[in-house]
Amino acid sequence: MYVEVVPNRNSRPAILLREGWREGQKVRKRTLANLTDWPAEQVEALRRVLKGEGLGAPAAALTIERSLPHGHVEAILGTVRALGLERGIAPQRSAARDLVVAMVVARLIDPGSKLATTRSWQTTTLAEELGVGEADEDDLYAALDWLVARQARIEAKLAQAHLHEGCLVLYDVSSSYYTGSHCALAQFGHSRDGKPGFPQIVYGLLCNAEGCPVAVEVFEGNTADPATLRVQIEKLTRRFGLTRVVLVGDRGMLTDARIDQALKPAGLDWISALRGPAIQRLANEGTLQLSLFDEQDLAEITSPAFPGERLIACRNPWLAEERARKREELIRATEKLLVKVVAATQRSRRPLRGRAEIGLRVGRILNRYKVGKYFRLSITETTFVYERHKERIARDAAVDGLYVIRTSVPEPEMGAAETVRAYKDLARVEQAFRSLKSVDVKIRPIYHRRTDRVRAHVFLCMLAYYVEWHMRRRLAPLLFDDDDKASAAALWSSVVAKAQRSPAATVKARRKRTPDGLPVHSFSTLLAELGTRTRNRCRLTTDPETPTFLQLAEPTPLQQRALELLGLFPVRAPAKG
Repeated sequence: MYVEVVPNRNSRPAILLREGWREGQKVRKRTLANLTDWPAEQVEALRRVLKGEGLGAPAAALTIERSLPHGHVEAILGTVRALGLERGIAPQRSAARDLVVAMVVARLIDPGSKLATTRSWQTTTLAEELGVGEADEDDLYAALDWLVARQARIEAKLAQAHLHEGCLVLYDVSSSYYTGSHCALAQFGHSRDGKPGFPQIVYGLLCNAEGCPVAVEVFEGNTADPATLRVQIEKLTRRFGLTRVVLVGDRGMLTDARIDQALKPAGLDWISALRGPAIQRLANEGTLQLSLFDEQDLAEITSPAFPGERLIACRNPWLAEERARKREELIRATEKLLVKVVAATQRSRRPLRGRAEIGLRVGRILNRYKVGKYFRLSITETTFVYERHKERIARDAAVDGLYVIRTSVPEPEMGAAETVRAYKDLARVEQAFRSLKSVDVKIRPIYHRRTDRVRAHVFLCMLAYYVEWHMRRRLAPLLFDDDDKASAAALWSSVVAKAQRSPAATVKARRKRTPDGLPVHSFSTLLAELGTRTRNRCRLTTDPETPTFLQLAEPTPLQQRALELLGLFPVRAPAKG
């Protein structure tokens, strides 16, 4: 039994005497009495009796020798153990496994270098929980070497838990810049971070249909997206033993060449989308017409250019307006700069001269906004004239808001709407990349030089996001995340239309409060709030020779609710000192 304070939105908090117990994986509780009208001193006396304390003044008899943040460690490490991730990393406990788990937890609490991680051992209870307080950065490097050697086995276990025959597999690629200069993986390539002056690494992430990460692979920084596909297919078919899955990838990933040379020989189905030029060709040949969307926003079409494939054409009016608006803004911004070049060729003092000089300046402008195809240019030794290419603008405007999903999955197995939804689920991988790169896990900056250490670092970050993904699902009622997917889906008039949030999520975001009055958090701020629950090492003042013991701070209503959602409340008693 325990005393719980439950906040009320429009009245004073309710003070309840409750009993908690566990049924399987669920925590149950019931209210035994309402103590709201009791005097505060009586409530406090009952609380102390239930905790086994005397009724004297315990504060005068106790000395707190050390107080460390504990709640976030309790939540993350408890989730790691509830997921069975420790045994997934290695069946038997070892120093290396404890260090890897410690690095996974630390990555979510305060991501940093391995040296910084060892410096943080004394700032939380993490090192005490796992017994790694004496480990230094060299021990962490050795644990990384141990981890990367086990990566294939760990990924196979994750795949066994989250993938199955006939399932959807989401795959996408991202990159992160590298600030060092001694790693063979770090090469110059297309920078998704906006850091073209730095070398980078490329990594591909495999997720299940819900966005749960299963495997990650690191490539050299100049590797093109489609070139990463063959490794993933081998991983799915040979290492994971899957013979029939549907691979979902974007239009830049699943190109015609990769479909013919990699997917088809492996016997795998796919879902992707056509690129802009292919959509334009379908429109020019009359296969794709706007009349298809007079009564609906998607329609299945066929084309001899894509034999044996289903093409699902979609038109989103909101997207059409947005693309038209953005194109017009970019054209106007480019025109403002081109006018200056025209003026430079016509000024009386030191006019701009030379076809090469004028062309170089114009090229820089056109490369800035990437809309050079919408202009006709005329450059001579002394003049520069431009005008809008109205025919090309009109031709692109005709397909604004149109996109075409392509798939090899037969219609009886997956309907048109379901196929479109599966392709849109790639946004879940993008969410994973946002968390990995900048929001929570922060894969950057990358400090390691050896290629195996870089691979281990990326894999470690994926494992941290794996834990975060599961925690987010359970903590959704306390986060800004939508925790009423069924209501949101009911509001989604069409799979082509923009997705809607549920009314409950909209109200939660506007009020910044949950229905029971608790503050709504982001994932990182909720962890910070949990971290204020401390674990204190105490000693009896009256008898200094007695052993110390550990005492947890009482959880706040928010902390208690978070631990309940994670299945960790009532929490276990702390270990004796």
